[in-house]
Amino acid sequence: MSFELRKFTPPDFTEEKFVSAPDAVLLPSPKDGVAPENYHAMSIFPEYFKIGGQWLLAEESRMDCVAVYDNGKIYVKEFRNLKKGELIVVGRSENCEEGIYVYPNGFNEEKHEKDVFAFRQGRSRETAFSKDYDNLYELLRHDRDNGKIVWVMGPAFTFDYDARDAFSRLIQHGYVDALLAGNALATHDLEAAYLNTALGQNIYTQESQPNGHYNHLDTINRVRYYGTIADFIEKENIDNGIIYNCEKYNAPYVLAGSIRDDGPLPPVYANVYEAQDAMRSQIRNATTVICMATTLHTIAAGNMTPSYRVMPDGTVRQVYFYCVDIAEFAVNKLSDRGSLSARGIVTNVQDFIVNLSKELTK
Repeated sequence: MSFELRKFTPPDFTEEKFVSAPDAVLLPSPKDGVAPENYHAMSIFPEYFKIGGQWLLAEESRMDCVAVYDNGKIYVKEFRNLKKGELIVVGRSENCEEGIYVYPNGFNEEKHEKDVFAFRQGRSRETAFSKDYDNLYELLRHDRDNGKIVWVMGPAFTFDYDARDAFSRLIQHGYVDALLAGNALATHDLEAAYLNTALGQNIYTQESQPNGHYNHLDTINRVRYYGTIADFIEKENIDNGIIYNCEKYNAPYVLAGSIRDDGPLPPVYANVYEAQDAMRSQIRNATTVICMATTLHTIAAGNMTPSYRVMPDGTVRQVYFYCVDIAEFAVNKLSDRGSLSARGIVTNVQDFIVNLSKELTK
């Protein structure tokens, strides 16, 4: 049976609350990077704004940003990207009172009556995730051909031979449309391909090698010598790994830097806002986002990802967001964003990716 997305049911704008609602108030930005007082902050849900008697959907949204009206459309911008004089929607109500409507139930997500007292309502290490895996298999097969799959990864994958190989096979089979990570994932993945170690440990036996603590630094240094990762791969005859396969199959990757980075590798963004812009450029048209073993990057990606996406043909579809981690805290961190956009799986990420790859690339 083929995977079917939930259908989006738009609001009924013939209802009295929509008809009688006033137009949203627009005020100019007083200066670059500053919103007017009483600005409206966006959520993860579809939001409509009444302008000139018409209800307009913000098509590319992001939570904690502001709605900008320009030439018949609503644009969503970070505060830092605002320009003086841009027209900003103001108002703090959400149910048409000020020409603003936040719409959380458009995908008709199934609701189940819950007892006041019931066991195991959260997502924990004791939760059975078999159905989650089955749903994820179907979703990824669907979005490989009909969407965009973005992966957000911590460096844990690089420490295991099978996990690196499993994710590489996902790239080869078209399940990776973009990768968001930090300097560490790329460094240790390239170290594994170059020296067969990650942080000096053999990626298969996990045994530390003599002077192995130099290995990741030697790898960074060698990449910097060649100037680009692509040149390093070519000149050093690298033929395996996550970054190698991203380069080979033209899967874009964004490496966001941090204060503790070694080196770093040449493509790492040193400016945090440039990194944020590069991440959002990949997230803005994503339909499935899977975050694994990185709390910091998961929260960053989660804040950029709305619960919906307006497709090129004008249809509205939901965005699936998964967080996979061995730590329950990391998995449940985004649970208050709404179940449509954040689904948690508590497990070892190496095992998770191996199981996923076995099913999807068999």
